[in-house]
Amino acid sequence: MATKPLVYLIGAGPGDPGLMTIKGLECLKKADIVVYDYLANPCFLAYANLDAELIYVGKKGFSKHVTQDEINELLIETAQRDGGKIVARLKGGDPFIFGRGGEEALALSEHNISFEVVPGISSGYAAPTYAGIPVTHRGITTDMAFVTGHEDPTKQTSDINWKGLATAVGTICFFMGIKNLPTITARLVENGRDENTPVALIRWGTTPRQEVLVGTLADIAEKAAQANFQAPAITLVGEAVALREKLQWFENKPLFGKSIVVTRSRAQASDLVDKLAELGAETLEFPTIRIKEPSSWTEADAAIAAIESYDWIVFTSTNGVDGFFDRLKTKEKDVRCLAQARFAAVGSTTATSLAQRGIRADYVPAEYNAEGLLEGFLEQGLNAKSKVLVSRAKEAREVLPSVLREHGVQVDVAAVYETVMGHGSASVVERFVEGDIDVVTFTSSSTVKNFMELLRAGLPKGTSASEVLKGVKIVSIGPITSQTAQELGLVVDCEAKQATIDGLVLAVAELFGKEI
Repeated sequence: MATKPLVYLIGAGPGDPGLMTIKGLECLKKADIVVYDYLANPCFLAYANLDAELIYVGKKGFSKHVTQDEINELLIETAQRDGGKIVARLKGGDPFIFGRGGEEALALSEHNISFEVVPGISSGYAAPTYAGIPVTHRGITTDMAFVTGHEDPTKQTSDINWKGLATAVGTICFFMGIKNLPTITARLVENGRDENTPVALIRWGTTPRQEVLVGTLADIAEKAAQANFQAPAITLVGEAVALREKLQWFENKPLFGKSIVVTRSRAQASDLVDKLAELGAETLEFPTIRIKEPSSWTEADAAIAAIESYDWIVFTSTNGVDGFFDRLKTKEKDVRCLAQARFAAVGSTTATSLAQRGIRADYVPAEYNAEGLLEGFLEQGLNAKSKVLVSRAKEAREVLPSVLREHGVQVDVAAVYETVMGHGSASVVERFVEGDIDVVTFTSSSTVKNFMELLRAGLPKGTSASEVLKGVKIVSIGPITSQTAQELGLVVDCEAKQATIDGLVLAVAELFGKEI
């Protein structure tokens, strides 16, 4: 807890999570409270402290939204809670480039609240880059200007020097100018810019939702109206726009434009998120579960005290591996006490996690079902004289212990972690309501159950889960997860052939007919 209030005004960059600065991430990790808006990629929330309070202020240009004064008041109030909190204010782009960060900083200063400003990469040059447009290029343009496009068109006078701007700068980038596009293009032409000058509108630049519309000063406003082109977007004016035809690269990725919800816990989501993002997908984290220590260590501690008596130690998940070895360390023991045992890992990912602890799994079942498990263990020499320890979650299914006990094997179960309900994400629920989600991925039965509960709780009154999920594809990691989804009324569109993260990614690609 902070000894005094502190607010970080963090430029979260233009949208691609890879474009957040290292300092921005470091400040985010320190925060007790995170205040973010719809321009800041929700993926960044994965880097926040697991116990951090997340507050969404969905500030948006074309809908009812939280006002700037309300955001200022929220920053002051949260920073002053309980004698002082560290607050991270995530802002799209750079806080001081048309980001109203100056207003927030002034409000904090007036209340004697300490703050730091962390610059971010601006969409003014990053979005064109992802659209294949260099804002400067030898032989075409050597200068550019950043200009607000948000002036009131009914004003008698403008704060913009249109006469100087129109012809003095090679590339002009207008921020937030979609609503005023007819006025912007008209004034540039009136003040000497050739009406045939290329123009590009770039919406949600650097993200998989990126949309690009190209025209000229003479026709771009009409094209935008016909296409119903919406904010948030920048308007880029200049001859360099013509290079897009040869230089576009981002939109060629196999899963570009697909919005995919990841329902794993925030602590575990990164691998799946990274693999999908590398293929061009927009990944939206909706953490349905949270991993915590078990409410009681009694069973685990008793097993560790008698650890030399076990012939087999079985791990059913990476969390089971981590929880067991962390507890082993707490009890002042190390791997030497495991020398007599053989090890089984359910799933290749669990086996990899075990290998990272210096232990190679003796048995990795191909499938996690009763018949397959029993047959495999019998082939490994397991018999009625064997003693087995299963390291797992407190609330896990009884398939493995039950099938082994039915054949006379002595089985002890040690709960080394618990899964509890996650927090979901208000901004993701909003995307479901808007019909802007393509795929939901599930990696376990608990992610399915918790997802449905969190989604229903977050929906506006009168809106049903079945309504917002209509048209959304469901991808499952395996048969047990699929069964749970079907029991809850979901239609599973694709199931991974291998119950791994790589298998899940391949299933998503297959769903859209893509080879990776």
